[in-house]
Amino acid sequence: MKKLNWGILGTGRISHAIARALPDTTTGQLAAIASRSQQAADKWGAQYKLAKCYGSYEALLADKEIDAVYITLPNSLHARGTVLAAEAGKHILCEKPLATNHAELMVMLEACRRHRVFFMEAFMWRCHPGTARWLQLIRDGMIGEVRIVDAQFSYNAGESWDNIRTSNALAGGAIMDVGCYCISAARLVAGAAQGRDFADPIEISGAGHVGKTGVDVWAAATLRFPGDMVANVSCGICVAQANQLRIWGSKGHLVVPNPWFHDGRAILHRDGKPPREIVRASKKNLYAHEAEMLGRCVREGRLEAHPPGMTWADSVSQQHTVDRWRKSLGIVFGPETDDALKTTITGRPLARRADANMTYGRIAGLDKPIARVVMGSMALRRNDMAYTCAVLDDYFERGGNAFDTAYVYGPNVERGLGKWIELRGVREQVVVIGKGAHLAMTNRPFEDSGCDPDTLTRQLHESLERLGTNYVDIYLMHRDNPRVPVGEFVDVLNEHVAAGRMRVFGGSNWTLLRIDEANAYAKKHDKQGFSALSNNFSLAIWNEPMWDRCLAASDPGSRAWLRKTRFPLFAWSSQASGFFTGRYRPGDRNDPAAREVVRVWFNDDNFERLARAKELARRKRCTPTQIALAYVLGQPLEMYALIGPQTIEETRTSLQALEVAVIEEELRWLNLVDAQPVRRASRNKPR
Repeated sequence: MKKLNWGILGTGRISHAIARALPDTTTGQLAAIASRSQQAADKWGAQYKLAKCYGSYEALLADKEIDAVYITLPNSLHARGTVLAAEAGKHILCEKPLATNHAELMVMLEACRRHRVFFMEAFMWRCHPGTARWLQLIRDGMIGEVRIVDAQFSYNAGESWDNIRTSNALAGGAIMDVGCYCISAARLVAGAAQGRDFADPIEISGAGHVGKTGVDVWAAATLRFPGDMVANVSCGICVAQANQLRIWGSKGHLVVPNPWFHDGRAILHRDGKPPREIVRASKKNLYAHEAEMLGRCVREGRLEAHPPGMTWADSVSQQHTVDRWRKSLGIVFGPETDDALKTTITGRPLARRADANMTYGRIAGLDKPIARVVMGSMALRRNDMAYTCAVLDDYFERGGNAFDTAYVYGPNVERGLGKWIELRGVREQVVVIGKGAHLAMTNRPFEDSGCDPDTLTRQLHESLERLGTNYVDIYLMHRDNPRVPVGEFVDVLNEHVAAGRMRVFGGSNWTLLRIDEANAYAKKHDKQGFSALSNNFSLAIWNEPMWDRCLAASDPGSRAWLRKTRFPLFAWSSQASGFFTGRYRPGDRNDPAAREVVRVWFNDDNFERLARAKELARRKRCTPTQIALAYVLGQPLEMYALIGPQTIEETRTSLQALEVAVIEEELRWLNLVDAQPVRRASRNKPR
């Protein structure tokens, strides 16, 4: 196969490392350089006699002869460079750390997945054969059970405050520059000790010194992994350390004297025996190994590396851990501020993608279409707008425009959603579903509070202030209070409609009898009635509600009422709290981590529904969770499904359910109405 033509984005010091390494590979060759200025690109290119020297990154990415790119830009520009490169169809090797934060990394990975390009974090030492060799010693139990890891990486550059490594705006600092190596090693060793590719730390306790530019200049952390394995990691950019990796076990220890710029050596110390040097040297340039990894994987049709190279899951774990260490020092980077987040990662205005598959419905009294899959907001955070913007931008680009929130979710959630709407300027394009008047239990028998006209009004005003808007499109009473005459609720809701604070209203966890009673009162008094219901509806049938005084609409009587009235239902817990992911089994009944799911969803009928969902998913080439969501959306009702994804990947996989067609016979079989499966599964909807 022909060699891949490489382009390099950025002319910093590390760009020369990869340029010198490419001639030492069998799969690639240097073909182009790009800088922010033509002069800088020409100067750099002259050293390597390059014919293609571009004065902008976009120009290089537009070159159809370039197959792969190495992104050497400052940390804060990795995300944009990666997304643009993926959109241009280039395979990507990106400098570490991959992103400013996990929020950016989610966007980067999604772009690479969507455009089917290889993507790897450039930890060159992970690809050296010497790393695989000493790692195997741990897996073989040569030092017994791993108990303590000590990883250091520091250098003394003096107190220089005018470079990219000490720039807060460019996401610099010791942790980001060299501490990430130590984190990568600790997680790699912990994984090997468990027979896995990597492991996530359970706890992180960090400390360090933050300099005058707002980044750490030296830092340390203690990480605890499953099995109480402990790692001590330390780094610095104005202090020198031994820069070794030491791994202590129950039967000895292992020292890697030069782990980051690998010479292939490791020293094995087994209790009661003399030290033994283990050597797995390589004649290749150190950086050639990571470039060769990309070339090899591209030839194999892979999108991610072979371990111990950085897989996507490995990099996600890595970024989470780096974020936690850095944030434990109170460091907030410039790209994470509200001002920086006014623009999307690509710099383009937020817009629905051409391939978006969202479908929509309408409610009388509301002059906007409403996405059939509604984004729940409980995971959103005003104090982490980078995350909130990443998740909501992605949902919006997929055609989503409906957002469910509530007063009881708290100010952090409502303000996070409201700030995103403000930053993106999309208030008139989105449907905000607000909820209030949640019925709270008190310590006194037969007494309750929180669900009355006065509390409804107070909470509505507070929610509007948090959201930064003067109205919600749909307002749902979060609970009903049968002690209050229904007419009092209808009256106060109409007052708020007249004042412009809401367009339409409805009830969440209301009985159908009370809905009918409310609408009869509204009709009699020539007032606006309830227009929507939000009760639970899912393929799984609960044993008892997840939360107090919740109601479901999955029973035959509710289905008949909804079908007759064509009343819109906003179904919450449409995916049964993750029951259909397949990670739960009947034997998990005593697992403390699954306690709430066991209480609500564990019963024999639901496990039979899960088995049938798995069978239908196999036939339709999708996942059981997508079958469960397609089951809700496929009902012959005015159905909207509320989902609560915490990552972009969860949003993507959920919305793929829109392409899964489930016919009536399949709906009946999934719900145990029919004993026999449909002979032929219906085909998924065409894109």
